[in-house]
Parts: sequence; structure tokens; C-alpha cells
Amino acid sequence: MTDRPASPSHALAELLAGNHRFVSGDRIHPNQDAERRTALADAQNPFAVVLGCSDSRLAAEIIFDRGLGDLFVVRTAGHVVSPEVLGSIEYAVTVLHTPLVVVLGHDSCGAVRATREAVSGDASPAGHLRSVVDAVAPSVRVAAERRIEDVDGIVDVHIGRTVELLRSRSDVIGAAVDSGNCAVVGMYYRLSAGRVRIVGE
Repeated sequence: MTDRPASPSHALAELLAGNHRFVSGDRIHPNQDAERRTALADAQNPFAVVLGCSDSRLAAEIIFDRGLGDLFVVRTAGHVVSPEVLGSIEYAVTVLHTPLVVVLGHDSCGAVRATREAVSGDASPAGHLRSVVDAVAPSVRVAAERRIEDVDGIVDVHIGRTVELLRSRSDVIGAAVDSGNCAVVGMYYRLSAGRVRIVGE
């Protein structure tokens, strides 16, 4: 199995380098061959967890120019956090010793837009979509307190809030961050440009 970035800073640098290749068109498509597939048959060793939105345009392995076994990807609409999401990330952090967790949001997010409309009273979603709206609603309210009303600005707030939720709701993730073995970072993806930027510190 190939070496992987061992520290949070190196893992982050590797992701950003991969996104730069994706944007510039210089992709190398690493770890996507038959040898890599065979090497991973018995074990995995991802260097980053990506908690991303389910949006079909947000395929982590593509926008970070990575391959099999590189990323441990968890996706939900609006990258909302549930016990199952926390458990999946805790598995990657504690069992696979993954040094980086990324919360990946994007512009024009449908989950954020639907939540903004629901909070303002314009529309109330039916079915289980309500659970997504309920999870995103606190971020919309925090954004409103800061007088941020546009969808993309709210996405920034929601990414930062999700980062904090991962740290505060999971003692496992919080302890890994406190020890320096793992970092949790927010990223914002621009759909048209294909570029990510770090949200917050």
C-alpha cells in the first residue's frame, strides 16, 4: 500500500494540490489502476475524511484528483450531521487513524436554499426532507443574526457551524483534534470554477 500523508497539515496540502490539478486541467488520476485495486482488497488507509453535500456535482475524488482508498467520503444533503455521520467519521479517525476531516460545502446549495425559504415561512418541505431543513435551520438563523441573507453567505456559516458540531458533538473527534492527531477543516467549493477555499481558520 502506498505511503499517505501522516499529519493533518500534509493531508490538507495534498488535497489542495489535487484540487489545483483539477482546476488547471493537469490531473494525474492517482491510484486508479488495477494494482491499486488489488492492494486495497484487504485494508484501506485513507488520508482524509470528506463530509460533503450529496449534490451530484460535488464528487470528492474527482475535484481533489484522488483515487481508490485515498478518501473516506460521507455525504448527506447539506452535509448535515447525524449520529450515523458521526459514527462513520469516528470510525475513520479512530480505527483508520485518518489525520484530516474536511467539511465540504458549495455555492447554490439546494438544502440551504430550501431551509432559508422554510425559515422565512415561504415554504415547508414535506416528508423526510424536513429533517434536513431542521438540521440546517440553526445555521440559517445564525446567519440572519449576522445579517447574512444570500444563500452562498449562509453556506459559509453552515460550513463553519458543521466544523464546530463535529468537534463538540463527538468526544472522539474532539480528543483527536486536541491531541494534534487530526484536524477538522471547512472548505467551500465553487461549482463553476471548480476551486475550493478554506473556510475560517
